[in-house]
Amino acid sequence: MNHLIRNILKVVTVGLMSTSMLLTGCQSSENADPITRSNLKLGTLVGITIHDSQDTQLFNILFDRLDAIEQHMSLNIKTSEINAINASAGIEPVQVSEDTFEVIQSSLHYGDLSKGAFDSTIGPLVTLWGIGSDNAKLPSQAEIDTKLPLIDYNSVILNIEDKTVFLPLQGMALDLGAIAKGYAADEMYRILDENKVNSAVINLGGNILVKGRKVDNTPWRVGVQNPFDTRGAYIGVVSISDQTVVTSGIYERFFELDGQRYHHILNPATGYPVNNNLASVTIITSKSIDADAYSTVLFASGLEAGLELANGSNEIMAIFVTKDKKVYVSDGVESIFELSDNNFILQ
Repeated sequence: MNHLIRNILKVVTVGLMSTSMLLTGCQSSENADPITRSNLKLGTLVGITIHDSQDTQLFNILFDRLDAIEQHMSLNIKTSEINAINASAGIEPVQVSEDTFEVIQSSLHYGDLSKGAFDSTIGPLVTLWGIGSDNAKLPSQAEIDTKLPLIDYNSVILNIEDKTVFLPLQGMALDLGAIAKGYAADEMYRILDENKVNSAVINLGGNILVKGRKVDNTPWRVGVQNPFDTRGAYIGVVSISDQTVVTSGIYERFFELDGQRYHHILNPATGYPVNNNLASVTIITSKSIDADAYSTVLFASGLEAGLELANGSNEIMAIFVTKDKKVYVSDGVESIFELSDNNFILQ
């Protein structure tokens, strides 16, 4: 087990324990024995807890589905469809599964929505920086300049009938890391729904999606990540039902050099980490794939533009935490959010 995997296990295990305590600490005696299972998938520790069923066979279905998604979309699996697309860049289109095609389509939609701030062709820059791996480094400007022409989501060619994907320039590379976990969480929700599960919690390494309400018919209370602390530490809670909570921020993956922190959310226009006053953005909405993408989009957009985007949408609510520990919320959040950490100030 390498250094990166050890760190992932350490961080997300803490996060799952903390979130589990918060989510289940007020359970009714109507269901004293929820069933739970966790496993390492999609580069993170996935935890699923079911509160109104004792059918443990459901976990086999759920984790088999996660396996299929991982086999298609993981850059860490040499035979994945994403790696096949990237290896064929500038050469030929690659036929892919419905899963991969749908997620790539969604990623291009968010590229349009964010005017390029969200760009799934960011792969060459992600590899160059190596943030989150043992090979993290500060690239030279010359190295960055060679990669920038390869970053262009608008150039991705999709064939809907044949389900093929083509990257027109050699060296281009897709990276679905900012959206695939959300898609996977939504698939877990769909399977639970098809199997008549009405009360459950899905945790994909901090991407939280809740099914229904708790067994005592009260909303779930989900922690909002503290961006200045380890995974699982929270600044407050939101009360939700049939919704998802996803946070992106400077705490997730980063390295420090000469007193400067370089985080993993890269600006496709400059090639450097997004540089603004935000420490994190938390999204609350009904679909986890949307929350995954929007958390990146709004973080990259900055506080003012991000708030405007959130308030202009009927689909999402957002919580912004700045580097000076101020908390800003979009319309509707105050009715479901309770700030509990006195180190932060709600604006």
